[in-house]
Amino acid sequence: MVFTPNSANDFLGDLENSYQRRNIVHFIAGSSIPLLPDHVWIVVRGMIKLSCLNEQGEDTLLGILGPNQCFGEPFTDLELCESKTLSDCDLLCISMDEITSTPHLSANLMHCLINRYRQSESFIALLGLRGVQNRVCGLLELLVQDYGQPCDQGLLLTLRITHQEIANALSTTRVTVTRVMGILKDQGWLLHDKDQRIIVKHLPKRKF
Repeated sequence: MVFTPNSANDFLGDLENSYQRRNIVHFIAGSSIPLLPDHVWIVVRGMIKLSCLNEQGEDTLLGILGPNQCFGEPFTDLELCESKTLSDCDLLCISMDEITSTPHLSANLMHCLINRYRQSESFIALLGLRGVQNRVCGLLELLVQDYGQPCDQGLLLTLRITHQEIANALSTTRVTVTRVMGILKDQGWLLHDKDQRIIVKHLPKRKF
C-alpha cells in the first residue's frame, strides 16, 4: 500500500475536517454509485468494487477500493464502467475544480492515484501467471496484503468476494475457481471462518 496507517488516517481526518459542513454520502452494501461528470468520489469508510461489461456482456473486475482511495468519471474512458459498494460505505464527492484549486488536496489525491495504478498493474500481472491456481493464489495474496487483518490462522480477508468475481478478474469460469478453491483448502493454503470469510493461512510472499 502507498499509504501507511498513520498517513491514511491523517489524510481522511484532513478531508473530514476540511469538508465538515458538507454531508458525507452514505451508501448501503450492494448500491450502485453514480459516476458524476467532473467529480471524484473518495472512500472514507467501506469497500468499493469497480467493474465494466466486456463485449460478451460479462462483468470484468477492474479494482477493489478501500478507505483513502478515489474513483470517478474523470479517471475512466470506459462507457460501461460501474462502481458498487461491497459493504456499507461513506463517500465524499469533490469536484475537479475544488481539487485543482486546493494544492494539499491535489497532492494527497496523487497518492491515491499512485495506489490505484499499482493495484491495476498487479491485476494485469496476475493474468501472466501460468495456471489458474497460481492466478487465484496471486489474487487472494494481493487482496489480503491490501485488505487483510491478522488472525490466529493467518490473514483474514475482511471483504467478501464471490467465486464469480474472482473468475471475472482472472478471465476464467466460476466452476474452475470453485474447483481451485477446493484444492487450496485441501492443501491447507486457505480456510474459511464461521462467517465464510477467506483466511489465507500462509503470509503472502509474492511480489508483482
